[in-house]
Amino acid sequence: MSKTVKIIVYFLVFDVVILGFYFGIKSIAKSSGKSPMDDYEWKMMDASYQPTDFVEQFIKDDAAQKNIFPVEIRNFKQSPDVLKRFVGKNFARSSVSNLDLVFPGLDDWALIQIKYKNDKEQVIDRVVLYVSIKGQWRVGDSGTLM
Repeated sequence: MSKTVKIIVYFLVFDVVILGFYFGIKSIAKSSGKSPMDDYEWKMMDASYQPTDFVEQFIKDDAAQKNIFPVEIRNFKQSPDVLKRFVGKNFARSSVSNLDLVFPGLDDWALIQIKYKNDKEQVIDRVVLYVSIKGQWRVGDSGTLM
């Protein structure tokens, strides 16, 4: 082999080793990190459940009206990390500042994951963004978490 070919082969082998090291470290760092949703536990909501806030009371009243108990919920409250993973009809991986722009007069917001079975025994799993504008709570968007 000529000297030029040896230099090119050594260079390519060196590049492969460096790239392997880089992607290996990146993979280890990514797998050890946990999801921001892992910090929140599922709560089982039935007719005797005591809501902790207005939004949970709204969900309980709605479930009682539609007769879909039991309902499982995960209340993410105002977690900006979870909001960045939320993909809905109007928002996709948004930030809190985007909520302020879209909902003028925004007082408060909460992100809640709801899971229940419908009449056909299908599991419905959705994430709902509730917003409070001038003291009135309403659904701002619904979708899923990525």
